[in-house]
Amino acid sequence: EAVQKLTILNNLLSSAKYREFWQTLDKDDLYADLIADVGGFEELMRVRIAVTVGQSCREVERGVLEGWCMSFSFLCPPPGGLNEEWNPEITGLTGPPFEHFVREVCGWGVDDTRGAKGMVVIPTNKENEAKSTVVKEDVRFEQFGRVIRRAYEQPA
Repeated sequence: EAVQKLTILNNLLSSAKYREFWQTLDKDDLYADLIADVGGFEELMRVRIAVTVGQSCREVERGVLEGWCMSFSFLCPPPGGLNEEWNPEITGLTGPPFEHFVREVCGWGVDDTRGAKGMVVIPTNKENEAKSTVVKEDVRFEQFGRVIRRAYEQPA
């Protein structure tokens, strides 16, 4: 069962379904047990998500990236420990902690003048740079002639 749970998490991350990743991680105590011994799991996941976003985007709406970097309070349980009445809530990175993560950890910028909540601006890098490609094929006249001749052949 643990392998199935880890496979589900892996598939969500591989499919870039980051919000669903955090929600799935929150919905079953087995996930909490699986990651309990992994120090800094939450931060590690945020950094991996940020690396992937940095490779594929040049800007992201702040609200979207906040959702991708959300976490749940079971990752930081209350001082008294877990009990049956405790209900985890979304804690996510917002405000100054989010801006610190974006600016200091990722090296990106935040433009608060664009969009409803602002835009996270990712510097151009080798992976996210838009590149044009030109496809050129050399077709000799003889090859073209064969195609036309076959078009006029009678079926056997």
